Amino acid sequence: MSALQLLWVPVLLCLTHAWFCNGACVEVDSDTEAVLGQGFKLGCISCKMRGEVPASATVDWWFMAKGESEFTHIYSYADLTGYIMDDRFDERLAWNGSKKTEDVQDGSIYILNVTFNDTGTYRCFFDRTLVFPNYEYRTNATKFISINVVGKATRGMASILSEIMMYVSIIGLQLWLLVEMVYCYRKIAAAGEEALRESESKKSLKPKA
Repeated sequence: MSALQLLWVPVLLCLTHAWFCNGACVEVDSDTEAVLGQGFKLGCISCKMRGEVPASATVDWWFMAKGESEFTHIYSYADLTGYIMDDRFDERLAWNGSKKTEDVQDGSIYILNVTFNDTGTYRCFFDRTLVFPNYEYRTNATKFISINVVGKATRGMASILSEIMMYVSIIGLQLWLLVEMVYCYRKIAAAGEEALRESESKKSLKPKA
């Protein structure tokens, strides 16, 4: 294999690394205004601090209606299966989070046919287990979402800011990946040039026949 071919191997590895990083987890706040009679996504994202570590997670949702003082368990997701725990939401809740994996980072759910009775505070609870080679580490995260049900859709400031922050985060990640790729390329190019110089130097030192 020539020196030029060897130079391309780490470059391809860097590109592969950047490809997988495009799926980076970004925590975006949920919308807070639901429209009567329509569907509504309750967003809840909890990113792992160590993305490379295998993990499994369960997600539980709790609800405290407007005027109430205690939370009621309404939904549970574990082992790739969701369970509705409250009759008020019977056949009205559906899983809208991470698919086909126990390593759940998006714990969102979807409410069908929203009613005014759905106004209140929702609590999303992540219970995560990180699996290291010699031990397991358990951690959890809780998020609260206050939902207001209206008769007609209006776009609130929170929704606009949330969308702006999402795009800012995505652009920031892309710029960071670009800088990383340029840095890797320069280091690889410098190493390749050094290897070529050493090769030429060895050739010049060989005794002529």
